[in-house]
Amino acid sequence: MPVFHTKTIESILEPVAQQVSKLVILHEEAEDGNAMPDLSRPVQAVKLAVDNLIKVGYETIHNSEDQILKQEMPPALNRVEEASVFLIQASDMLRTDPYSAAARKKLIDGSRGILQGTSALLLAFDESEVRKIIRICKNVLEYLAITEVVESLEDLVTFVKNLSPVLTRMAKEVDTRERELTHQVHREWLQRAIEQVKQLTPALISGIKIFVTTKSQGGPGLEEAQSNRDYVTQKMSNEIHEIIRVLQLTTYDEEEWDADDITVMKKAQNVIDGKMKQAQDWLVDTQAVVGGAGEHALRQILEDSLCIANRCVNPEDGENITKTVSNIESMINALCELRQQGKGNTPQALSLSRGIVQMLRELQDKCQKAVTASERSGLKKPAHTVGGKLEQAQRWLANSAMDDKGLGQQAARMMISDALKVAEGLQGPKRAEILQLCNEVENLTDQLNDLARKGMTNSPQARAVAAALSQKLNQLKSKMQDALVTQVADDFMDISTPLKMMSDAAMTPFGTPRREENFEEKARNFSNHASKLAATGRSLAKSGGCNDRRTVEGIQTCAQQVDDLIPHMVKAARIVLMNPANQASVEHFDLLKGQWTENMEKLRGLIDEAIDTAAFIRANEEGILQDTDRTEQAVMNLDAPGIVNNTSSIARRAHRILQVAKSEADNSEDPQFVERVNDTINDLRNTIAPMVQNAKILAQNPRDPQAVGGWRGANQQLINAVGRVRQAVGDRANHQYPPHGSDFPAPPDFSHLNISDFPPPPPPLPGIYDRAEQMPHRQLGSVPPPVPPPPAPESYNPSAYRDHGENAPPRPPLPRDTAPPRPPPPETDDEFEMTFPAPQANQPIMMAAHALHMDVKQWSSRDNEIIAAAKKMALLMARLSQLVRGEGGTKKDLIDCAKAIAEQSEEVTRIAKGLAMDCTDKRMRTNLLQVCERIPTIGTQLKILSTVKATMLGAQGSEEDMEATEMLVGNAQNLMQSVRETVQCAEAASIKIRVDSGYSIRWTRKRPWYT
Repeated sequence: MPVFHTKTIESILEPVAQQVSKLVILHEEAEDGNAMPDLSRPVQAVKLAVDNLIKVGYETIHNSEDQILKQEMPPALNRVEEASVFLIQASDMLRTDPYSAAARKKLIDGSRGILQGTSALLLAFDESEVRKIIRICKNVLEYLAITEVVESLEDLVTFVKNLSPVLTRMAKEVDTRERELTHQVHREWLQRAIEQVKQLTPALISGIKIFVTTKSQGGPGLEEAQSNRDYVTQKMSNEIHEIIRVLQLTTYDEEEWDADDITVMKKAQNVIDGKMKQAQDWLVDTQAVVGGAGEHALRQILEDSLCIANRCVNPEDGENITKTVSNIESMINALCELRQQGKGNTPQALSLSRGIVQMLRELQDKCQKAVTASERSGLKKPAHTVGGKLEQAQRWLANSAMDDKGLGQQAARMMISDALKVAEGLQGPKRAEILQLCNEVENLTDQLNDLARKGMTNSPQARAVAAALSQKLNQLKSKMQDALVTQVADDFMDISTPLKMMSDAAMTPFGTPRREENFEEKARNFSNHASKLAATGRSLAKSGGCNDRRTVEGIQTCAQQVDDLIPHMVKAARIVLMNPANQASVEHFDLLKGQWTENMEKLRGLIDEAIDTAAFIRANEEGILQDTDRTEQAVMNLDAPGIVNNTSSIARRAHRILQVAKSEADNSEDPQFVERVNDTINDLRNTIAPMVQNAKILAQNPRDPQAVGGWRGANQQLINAVGRVRQAVGDRANHQYPPHGSDFPAPPDFSHLNISDFPPPPPPLPGIYDRAEQMPHRQLGSVPPPVPPPPAPESYNPSAYRDHGENAPPRPPLPRDTAPPRPPPPETDDEFEMTFPAPQANQPIMMAAHALHMDVKQWSSRDNEIIAAAKKMALLMARLSQLVRGEGGTKKDLIDCAKAIAEQSEEVTRIAKGLAMDCTDKRMRTNLLQVCERIPTIGTQLKILSTVKATMLGAQGSEEDMEATEMLVGNAQNLMQSVRETVQCAEAASIKIRVDSGYSIRWTRKRPWYT
């Protein structure tokens, strides 16, 4: 089947598919009784192109040393050649008989063969090119495997001299390949991995150098030096294995995340395959060093196997893998003990080695089968962000009768779990609010689940519970975001002080009292602080409300890198503590400090992007007020250290506000906004130093009223300046164009919702019970009062109107000969709403189209080109779903529908790019461009795949037909997801548009269901 993972393959297949689609349409028209035209000229052109392709293909085979290419390319060449013969025969037969059925069959078979054979040919060649890059990567891995034998500076020089050219070549080839790929995510993965390799290379050389010098000098810290060397070696090895994995990818799911179970399992399987030879070599070598790279590779195989076991869809597969890992681990421990005792050549040790090798092969097979089974299951799991989980839950609540395999309910319960974890770090009212909401969400979820089990999913009670649950989930998400913004403001107030204190403690001269105890304390503080920052970052990525995949995955990656570096930072500092005169150890520590600081600053920057700037400033403003109260209390208690600590916290918070406000100004191209923010930044910056200076004076003499007054005045100026910064940033952040929902009342309050089996009584009629409280209450069982008689009719008095002419009713108009003009119909999207079919669980393309439909139906398409185009795309994709499933239509309709979708893809991209160019927010502009630029590529691929599907005439139900359908489904899902993301980014970017841009798109929400 065609694959489109490179620009070269796509550029060659697209014109081929266009020609094939014309032949398919001609074939279908002939099925209706029309005569086939003379195809001799186009067929002859195809033959010439095929002949040239076959010639180039055989030349490539002859000049290549790739045995796999020599094996795989000839069948593809034969298929193309046979297909060309079919077309020629069909052309000759049709000249004789334009109505020949046999000729039409050869025509469709030849068309299918040309398209699929060309695709197979291109794929075989491309895979050969990938294998060349992989061989270079494996050369680098071979050099990394011998780092443990580098034991002198001369060896190190030789190692670097040999490694450098291979590493440079690998980086060059990977960069070239990255630019050739069509899948944006694959490019990002390669960029991230190769950047990590480049960043780790100096640390690798430094780590080997510190190990060599420490060993040659015979000083302490050798174990720490070896650990640092092995860590960097392992980290580089893992990144190169990731490069190898991504190079071999040909497809991508737009909804796939790095943290998806299938993605994690595939990465683990790739590491297992890559480490297997190194582990087996260590087992076979009876003289191999215990604790060396071979043993590390062996134990990493076990760790990655457990990673796969924990994510298996089938619990039995996971249990088998876990049991095998446990057995292998016991055998490894026994073998290591024998080798440490010098008994590596004994029959017992040799038997253990052979047994482990055999069990490793079995483990590898079990892991591969588990990954395949999990991938084929197709089961979806809750999203990785709270926003994604909320969307899944809302989709379930909007159509609870549809079977979503429990995904929506599971997402709602996962939100409860995430919220409880957030609440663990809170105190007071905020914690109580989240816990209360968690209880309410859980109760409502249980109620809805009970109603579903009773078959009452469409009952009024179920709809009311679903509406209440939807509101509570939104409230829970909001509370989680607020709590995490406050946590970020507190935790990321200072990221460098603990590291500086540990570094200073490591540099303390020998003979200083409590030198080692002080270092251990500072190292412990650094580890705890760094771990907390990484944990906060992961929590924000998961529950903070940011739905941008790049930002979320960037936060998770940086947090993991920070976590990984923590123990090795401490070990490097400890080596300096033990060998302060060893310049290599100091340089290595400085290098790791630089990497850790760079990662931490990148993590902080990504976190700042992920949260609302105005909310962050507001959280810091509240923190400053709390620090002010604590400072006042410290003054009352004459607590000088408390004054210093709290005022220092105020200053750090003010600097963080300056930092994020400056970033917001740098990110904007709105001159008025930039000027306003910069003015408030300068005002705030000028208030920090006076506050700090007055705080120092106050700390020296807390009893001095003049010092107290001076600090209070300076601090109040700082607080006022912070408020002005918040207003300057918040005015723009809160501005909407046009204001969303301003014409609508607030949603109803469901907090007192009661569910019963009977509908509520109708509301009282106006005017009858207005004075109910003033009337005496009737006792239960008493006789009701008699109904009063109706009022007597008044007699008609025509003079009454004459006497009061001003109160007479107006004279009705005289009848007209023609009816008055009909008023224009209101602008609605009723046609869009009414014509969209309801999706079923076994209609993946329809469900993807329906997801886009649900996103855009909330907006009016009037004066909004991108919404109008997206709505049309959703309808076209729904039609494509019906055509693919054979629910009416022709092959021509299928091809035309795919072409129309591709045209609408171009239209959506054009509008989005125009909007991006007028957006004054650089980050929003970049996000919008990155999202929309992949839409035309996916649209082009959709046209090609639809043509492939159309050529399956007579092959329905075959393996090729099912594969074509599967690829078409995946492509349609990717396209709908990309359009959804584009619409969301476009709506966000619309609030920050140049005043002079002539922007005409209006985002008008339709009236909500509750109005």
